[in-house]
Amino acid sequence: MTTLIITLPLTALDAATLFDHVLSTDGQTVSAHASVPLALLPATHDDVVALVPAQALSWHQVKLPQGSLPRTLGGERANARLRSILEGVLEDQLLDDPAQMHLALQPQASTTAPVWVAACDRTWLSHALNVLAQAGHVVTRIVPEFTPQALQDVMVVTGEADAPRVAGLRHLPGEGADSALLVAGLTSQTLLWLTGPGTLPQDTPSHPPSEWPTVVAEPAVAAVAERLFQRPVVLIQHAERLLQAAQSPWDLAQFDLAHAARDRRWASVAQAFIQFGRAPHWRIARIALVAMVLVNLIGLNAFALREQAALNTKRQAVRAVLQDTFPKVPVVVDAPVQMAREVAALQRASGTASGTDMETILASFSAVAPAEYAPVAIEYTANELRLKGPGVANEAAVVAQLKAAGLRASQQGDQWLITAGGQP
Repeated sequence: MTTLIITLPLTALDAATLFDHVLSTDGQTVSAHASVPLALLPATHDDVVALVPAQALSWHQVKLPQGSLPRTLGGERANARLRSILEGVLEDQLLDDPAQMHLALQPQASTTAPVWVAACDRTWLSHALNVLAQAGHVVTRIVPEFTPQALQDVMVVTGEADAPRVAGLRHLPGEGADSALLVAGLTSQTLLWLTGPGTLPQDTPSHPPSEWPTVVAEPAVAAVAERLFQRPVVLIQHAERLLQAAQSPWDLAQFDLAHAARDRRWASVAQAFIQFGRAPHWRIARIALVAMVLVNLIGLNAFALREQAALNTKRQAVRAVLQDTFPKVPVVVDAPVQMAREVAALQRASGTASGTDMETILASFSAVAPAEYAPVAIEYTANELRLKGPGVANEAAVVAQLKAAGLRASQQGDQWLITAGGQP
């Protein structure tokens, strides 16, 4: 699956704005990396991940009250309640109005321990996502450039040689929070804050403490990082770092953006079908799918034709039996019914009782009718028996028993209408 990772620009979005992006065909390796205008972003992709720059996010660690987390991710009322709770606990930590900020809770949050909350400008984020969607790049996930979990054991140095930045995590005992995340310019003062007072004096020590976290730096700022940290750094390419960020379990599409994310996923599914129908690299799959459908249609039609032929053969055999047994029948319309009529006629001509005779129908009715039932009038015409007499209480039971005997029966007022032909 091809993944397109787009870093959301911090500047105003227009036709000349450059979008830093990474393309990966397997989600593990970088296939392409460039900074291009919106119109030149790769059009062929299966998944679009929006990456929020570290400068656009602020991180806050809070303790949620018991019962504030919904049991399930769904439910608008539960999410609205949680959003209100977050606004309340973050009111003193945010510089801007919490109602104007987009908030996102860490994955697998719990009320038993402090949790991380990411905050950014809601208007900026929504506008950037809409611009991408209008250009055909429907975002399915929103991830931060750095997360507290990713910075547990490392410090990351990024930027340019003349303006390096460092991202790190510092534990803050006794300051009302367990830890804090910092993304700022790489200076001695920044390192002092990250590593703790007294660890890094004004003059950088020649032998830094071994308990310092691993320092990861991009090639452009590796020399600066080694000079300030006085230790070797682990190199990482800018594109690889963005790809690692996209693999984070975080998804900032929460609360008011949750429905937008769902709509984007549906749009992504529709876009995937469109790409499947048009993209050149899906041509073999399309041919295979069409071939499979044609093979199934041909097979079903062949099976239906064979079954139809077998049914016609059986019908011809029944017609042949009727015409051989009763040559006087001029036209065969319904062979079983005509056969039954001819057999009944033979039985009447020979004096043998048949299922359609009045005596047979009366005997069947007498066997299932109440013992006290006594008809006051009997009429038999064209294999149809009418009985007039008192009503029968268990009419449904009598009808069911007559049906089992091959008779159709119905009670109409004080009359019973019984004919042969029921399906037992």
